[in-house]
Amino acid sequence: MTVDARTVSTGLKVEVNQKPIKRRHPSWWLGGAAIALLVLAFLQVLVTNANLQWPVVAEYLFAPEILAGLGRTMLLTLLAMIIGLAIGVIIAVMRLSQNPVFQWVSISWIWFFRGVPPLVQLVLWYNLALIFPELTFGIPFGPSLMSLDTNAVITPFSAAILGLSLTESAYAAEMIRAGIQAVSGGQTEAAASLGMSRGQTLRKIVLPQAIRIVIPPIGNDTISMLKFTSLVSVLALPDLLYSAQMIYARTYQTIPLLLVATLWYLLLATVLTFALSRVEKRLAGKSTSVVNGAGRGWRDAFRITARKEASL
Repeated sequence: MTVDARTVSTGLKVEVNQKPIKRRHPSWWLGGAAIALLVLAFLQVLVTNANLQWPVVAEYLFAPEILAGLGRTMLLTLLAMIIGLAIGVIIAVMRLSQNPVFQWVSISWIWFFRGVPPLVQLVLWYNLALIFPELTFGIPFGPSLMSLDTNAVITPFSAAILGLSLTESAYAAEMIRAGIQAVSGGQTEAAASLGMSRGQTLRKIVLPQAIRIVIPPIGNDTISMLKFTSLVSVLALPDLLYSAQMIYARTYQTIPLLLVATLWYLLLATVLTFALSRVEKRLAGKSTSVVNGAGRGWRDAFRITARKEASL
């Protein structure tokens, strides 16, 4: 015997067949139609406007200079994120330390590198030789052990890495600090009861859980870093944008080359978005398995409708 959802039963096992009822409104169709018309009009302009010069875009889309700049953009993004996250972890731990010196240093670091725009930092690092003509390494207030020419050390590439990674470190430090604070205090207490040191607890218990929490904002930062790399064009570093600029400076085909750069940036951002969503799902699956028991994946946690049938 199958019962309706409104049946009330006491002492009997009742399973209900429930289906979600989708609510529709005429304004939904009107709004969808208006948006569809706007999208079609925009696509028509893109396809029919001769000033965009799509044949020229296709010609330069896989040009050797563009591909070399694309590779350099990807390398800058990767190195800046790795270095920035590594420094950010250290700054976040210092920020949570009870040592007032560590706290002051971390707060000052975050304040400075989050407050100065990345473009200004790039220009400052590139012109570091105007402040320090030589970089001297040695014992403080003692003899110098090594001296290097600043212009030989601070190249456009190294200046770009410094400016981008240090900016990222300030934002990453705050995200990681929030992730560490979101981990339950019972985790550290349980680790201490097992005889684990603070360093082991941080490395093996707290940070892995904190990273799982901060993956979404770090993913957004990675996509932002991909776009920030376009700022290195002011250093004459041939990344994707600067490579396109060098070509249209010769050919005077400004719009098609900018479209080439735009398409590559959109493709990279799409790939990163897809990859990060996969990572988030895998991490969500692991956490769900821990909560709900072995053998249950993340799909069970996000199942919206369930069909249950029974007989009295």
